[in-house]
Amino acid sequence: MKNKFFTRNFEPAAQSLQVVRKGMVIKMIKIDHLSTSYSTINGPVHVINDVDFEIQENEIFGIAGESGCGKTTLLKALYDIVEFPMVVDAGKVTLSGQKNGEDFSYKTGQIRKTWWNNISYVPQAAQSVLNPIVPLKNQFLDSIPKAEKKRETKEQTIKRVADYLEELSLSPDLLKAYPFQLSGGMRQRVIIALATFMAPNVVLADEPTTALDVVVQRGILMMLMRLQKQLQNTMVIVSHDMGVHYQITDRMGIMYSGSIVELGKTEHIFEKPIHPYTQMLVGALPRVGDKSPKAGIPGRPPALTNPPPGCRFAPRCPKATRECRETIPKFREVEQGRFAACHLLNEEREGQHV
Repeated sequence: MKNKFFTRNFEPAAQSLQVVRKGMVIKMIKIDHLSTSYSTINGPVHVINDVDFEIQENEIFGIAGESGCGKTTLLKALYDIVEFPMVVDAGKVTLSGQKNGEDFSYKTGQIRKTWWNNISYVPQAAQSVLNPIVPLKNQFLDSIPKAEKKRETKEQTIKRVADYLEELSLSPDLLKAYPFQLSGGMRQRVIIALATFMAPNVVLADEPTTALDVVVQRGILMMLMRLQKQLQNTMVIVSHDMGVHYQITDRMGIMYSGSIVELGKTEHIFEKPIHPYTQMLVGALPRVGDKSPKAGIPGRPPALTNPPPGCRFAPRCPKATRECRETIPKFREVEQGRFAACHLLNEEREGQHV
């Protein structure tokens, strides 16, 4: 598929998978009016504000936005890493437990019970997660739930891990290595292998290609795509790199200052963005054959300690009205499968683009 921004080297997996079961789309993750904050000596800092959407089975869902908009905090809430000073103020996250027919909510602590087996997490900095003084073999063994360990011997488990590494085009000899002996790209591949070894239904990846050169980035993206097709699971990819989202995601949500301001199919967001913020993000991307200078988004994101009233993007938006500066827009479906939070999308123009 070609487009004026990028060329997809491989199509998102969900486009070739049947994600409808008995005529219904399976909702793998449901985020229900979630709000979170961080406790500080000056009072709470609200980072996630009334986020409400669903992630479907067998899709790669992307979350994009500028640094500091709340992407990583949202991912932590999905994985139930809710620890002080982070606080959940309202709402909940529900993970559909397809392996045993149960649903899991962070409110009961059940999501943590399914770590690695049903949901796994690829953190932003691999070097801060892998233990530098423990061989990778032991770190793989430590990640396996106790119930799984009882079903086979240690040697059988190591053999399965070695076979899995070979499937991912990684050498089994890596099991003898220590993390400090590996390059950044190789450590990232090992973390992805760790997170997917138990074939979880959901994989959360936070900036999986950050600080890697473009050649290594491509290898990581192809690895994630190959795993998604192989496991037929749900992946959530957090990245500020719009090119990453265009290459591999099926749908994506655009975050700004703690809120989702637009959500829809990736190709639709790139071809016809609805929200002014998304329009400016996409407009700043380089186009094939276009040598004209690109305009950045003026101003800076608002401080979360003292956000402006109304739409938080209004101070930077060239289309902002008085209503935008005074009233918070409602996040709603503006056309089938597309959601946005913008006053310019009024009832008379619903279903049309700004």
